[in-house]
Amino acid sequence: MSESYEDGVCGDGAPDFIPPRAIRSGRRSGVSVPLVERDETALLDSVKAAPRRSSIIKDPSVAKVSGGRKKTVSFSSMPSEKKVSSAADCLAFMQGGCELKKVRPNSRIYSRFYTLDPELACLRWEPSKKDGDRARLDISSIREVRTGKSTETFLHNGPSDQLAEEAAFSIIHGDEYQSLDLVALSADVANIWVTGLRYLLSHPGAIGGGSGGDGVVGEGSIGNKMRQNWLAAEFALVDEDGHGIVSEDTAVATICKLCPGIREAKVRLRFKEIQRSKEKLTSHVTLEEFQEAYCELCTRPDVYFLLVQLSKDRECLDAQDLRLFLETEQGLSLATTEGCLEVLRRFEPSAPGRERGLLGLDGFTRYLQSAECQLLDPEHQNVCQNMKMPLSHYFISASYRSYLLDDQVHGRADLGGLIRALQTGCRCLELGVTDGPEGEPLLGVDHGTDGKHHHHHHHHHHHHHHGSVTLRSALEVVNKYAFLTSQYPLLLYLCQRCSPSQQRTLAQHLKKVFGTKLYTPESLPVSLGGRATTLPSPEQLKGKVLLVGKKLPPEEEGSEGEVSEEDEEIGGGGPLAGRRMTIPGEEELGVVLVVPPPPQPRRLRLRRELSDLVAVARTGSRNFYAHRTSSQPSQQLSPPSTPSTPGTPMILDPPYWTLCSLGEGEAGRLASESPEDLVNFTKRNLTRVRPSSVRLDSSNPNPQGYWKGGVQLVALNQQTPGAMLDLTRGRFMQNGGCGYVLRPAVMREEVSYFSAQSQGCVPGVPPQTLRVKIISAHSLPKPQGSGAKGEVIDPYVVLELHGVPADCTEQRTRTAAQNQDDPLFDETFEFQVNMPELALLRFVVLDDDYIGDDFIGQYTIAFECLQPGYRNVPLLGLAGDPLPHASLFVHIAITNRRGGGKAQRRGLSVRRGVRRGREYVTLRNTGIKVLDDAFRPAGGPLREATDLREDALSATVAFKEQCGLPPMATLKQCIQSLATRLQSPDGPPGATLILKEGYPCLEPVGNLNDATRKLLNGYDTMISANKQLIENADGVQERIAQVQKEGMVFHEDLPRLGEKENLKGRKQSKAVESFTWNITVLKGQCDLLRSAKIDALDTLRQLALACEASGLILTSDGHYTPHGLSSRRGSSHGNGRI
Repeated sequence: MSESYEDGVCGDGAPDFIPPRAIRSGRRSGVSVPLVERDETALLDSVKAAPRRSSIIKDPSVAKVSGGRKKTVSFSSMPSEKKVSSAADCLAFMQGGCELKKVRPNSRIYSRFYTLDPELACLRWEPSKKDGDRARLDISSIREVRTGKSTETFLHNGPSDQLAEEAAFSIIHGDEYQSLDLVALSADVANIWVTGLRYLLSHPGAIGGGSGGDGVVGEGSIGNKMRQNWLAAEFALVDEDGHGIVSEDTAVATICKLCPGIREAKVRLRFKEIQRSKEKLTSHVTLEEFQEAYCELCTRPDVYFLLVQLSKDRECLDAQDLRLFLETEQGLSLATTEGCLEVLRRFEPSAPGRERGLLGLDGFTRYLQSAECQLLDPEHQNVCQNMKMPLSHYFISASYRSYLLDDQVHGRADLGGLIRALQTGCRCLELGVTDGPEGEPLLGVDHGTDGKHHHHHHHHHHHHHHGSVTLRSALEVVNKYAFLTSQYPLLLYLCQRCSPSQQRTLAQHLKKVFGTKLYTPESLPVSLGGRATTLPSPEQLKGKVLLVGKKLPPEEEGSEGEVSEEDEEIGGGGPLAGRRMTIPGEEELGVVLVVPPPPQPRRLRLRRELSDLVAVARTGSRNFYAHRTSSQPSQQLSPPSTPSTPGTPMILDPPYWTLCSLGEGEAGRLASESPEDLVNFTKRNLTRVRPSSVRLDSSNPNPQGYWKGGVQLVALNQQTPGAMLDLTRGRFMQNGGCGYVLRPAVMREEVSYFSAQSQGCVPGVPPQTLRVKIISAHSLPKPQGSGAKGEVIDPYVVLELHGVPADCTEQRTRTAAQNQDDPLFDETFEFQVNMPELALLRFVVLDDDYIGDDFIGQYTIAFECLQPGYRNVPLLGLAGDPLPHASLFVHIAITNRRGGGKAQRRGLSVRRGVRRGREYVTLRNTGIKVLDDAFRPAGGPLREATDLREDALSATVAFKEQCGLPPMATLKQCIQSLATRLQSPDGPPGATLILKEGYPCLEPVGNLNDATRKLLNGYDTMISANKQLIENADGVQERIAQVQKEGMVFHEDLPRLGEKENLKGRKQSKAVESFTWNITVLKGQCDLLRSAKIDALDTLRQLALACEASGLILTSDGHYTPHGLSSRRGSSHGNGRI
């Protein structure tokens, strides 16, 4: 991967665990990371090989994974035939017993065999030094059961880092709240133990009753009764003669109707097994058999475990339970009880459940599979960005020769490709035009410039092809479909090599077909002092077609003139001539070009009629190099003008708008070697990259490699499916699929420091942390290109993060073996995201048992579109078409510790490890005394800002730890945990909520034990730190903003100030870079502090609501209204209320 950074792809240097086959998917994904020798199988084998009595960690082969990021180690799943659909199943499994790892405070880990006794009264384990009566734990002594690694033993013992978070759980017992810390072989097994133990805690009557073994436990829950009654009603509908039996065909069809996506063969096989086990001679199905088959086949264990966790013991949710789930897990801060009742009525299949306002297992499953719980934030399904900025501020969806059926060279012209491109939201179409018979121009390949390798054989290839398409018919198709998907402007990129006479015909067709839609330079809104200095906005150009092409120079006055045809391919007249160049992303294919010295540009005759219709002049890379030369070092910071805020007029030479077209190889090199120059150039100039002419198969380059350099238009072969087209679709889904996506602020602001190649992309702004838990997959089809016989698939999921090089990485789950089309994974992955605005997350499902193609499905989404909480990910096929019913079930958590980008979600936080020492941002020395004096006063407020933010964050994290909850827990869950400890059986709770100066404080009542008092102290510390932040943030922010303002005063004077200090050349450039860096840091810190204050206010609101919900007494009026929280932008992300 010597040059993979050129393609926007990189490893982070940390040794990732990737099983040996993972690299094979690298070609499909565009992201590849190095393998390490030590994989999880070896680790698991060493664990299994260790004698039960010995400490596993003493085995030297179990070494901690070294390197930057902590990697997840996953253990194998429990056998796939083990299905859990009720509490009874959990208790039966526990009575059978299984091996669990016991973690001791002394850092040792032991294997023990744990069982639940037949009377459901105690847990026992063996082997043990204790006698049989002492190697037990009474169920009645258990206080709570916690999931994850949240106790002191887990948090403060190094070896526990090697154990999977999802498979860990702790049993808190005794009056001293001691912990028994355990790790199961898989998350599924841990879920069974947690569910069974919590069931016993909430059903004290079951303890000692011995009802677990016969499957009676759990059958009487409200939710289970609802389910059985609903299935009986559905059965009665198809039992036409009322005899209580139906044919197998009818039973199979009914289950397939009730559970869309299940394979018919799977249902039929289950009924055959039931008949065999009962030695039945007929294939008729009874109600009991129908219910048994449905519950076994259609119960999703992952949803069942979640439902039990939310509903405590009823196996169904009421409106209040659902509201708590939406607020604490799904980030919907403004969920209402009425809205929750509406959800219950829409998704609950049983009539009695709907009447009682209850959501059972099947209704909850349907809700989680619905569009309301999709990963994509619904706000982004429509245009949601500011569309009033200059065109150059947007990424624009562009297609390359989409009218060709086969490849870039020999392809036959076809109008269907143009239609498909426009229907998917493309806003820049390339049209190649050549002379046709009878004076009528034809649509076809322009082989003039980058097709010169094939020029002799194929020039005018379409002139005599029996399937030739006239340009007139192509324009009519474009006109018909241009604005059906998107109202925003369409750029027509014209590559014509017609004779002057056919150019005149071409101009007539353009005017006649498009009429007033055609936007010409004469219709330019001259709003800024008599001449336009910048491109208009997409909003201003709605419904307009802009022609991009060659234009006669202004001094040319005749009806016809000459223009030079610049070579747009690699070389481009730039400093590359004579160099060897690897096309980005093609290293493994060995594609290396030797760039020939550029010939003299060809001269082309151009008719005035056609030139006058061109709104945007097409130029080559010379334009970029000329801009770079003229703007160094002083002019590169002159502020861009926008329609709304006129600034320094842009020096237009020539005086019309331009689009700089770069070859793929040259653009990749510029994005890697001169990223700052390229970004500065694209702040005002439209730039386009087209695929290299060596891509004879119409394959596509990685667009991310060019987006990171600010390139607005990356033209792709829309007819070639694959990862690169997936990334493009994911990017443009971000703004309603309208074909325009606003570029990051650092690519638009007048003074901003951005280098795509640096590790921390925005100076002074910490990365965000993304945690993705892949829980399960559903209704997976076989790979489309698979040659495997039968239905067997062994799926696994690859998670790819695409973005700036510092963010690029790839991780994968284990393989779910043994024919699993509904596999459980339960694996969590963590990513650092430095530049969220450019990041894309791609889920790829592959088959480990493949013969031929291993691709099952994928889904690509922009980071900014992710919704937090439990979400379904609809999988798409190779061509981007939805795979029926196929999906992933995931949990998403994001820490937003910065301003800008995505609005902060409510109710989720992820702990970023404990800091060894606090890191403070500092400003750079510019070498210009007056500037450095202006920036110096920022030192104090910058430190204060960091302290305010970090103190509030660490106090909140410490409180969660004290509550014994995992890092991803919400404050509502913390208060629920606290409230259970404060409850007293014969009186008021041990603390009450009171307002002190508008802040929600907890006042102790009566005698509390030390542990509970310590918890309340932790709560007080958290309130105090948030109070400090809220009351001081504005003042500190104003002081930082003042320094930024004073620094900007010197912005226009930078060249003169540098000369006064005798700074020249490199030193002058360095001073400009340091100035830009400082301004960006100051702005970023202001945004961070503003965002932190909003989060602190939200913390108070969450705490007050949680105290109310948990029964802690409020003030006399029973309401809580501190600090104007009602003004909180509750639904700013478009999904705050249901």
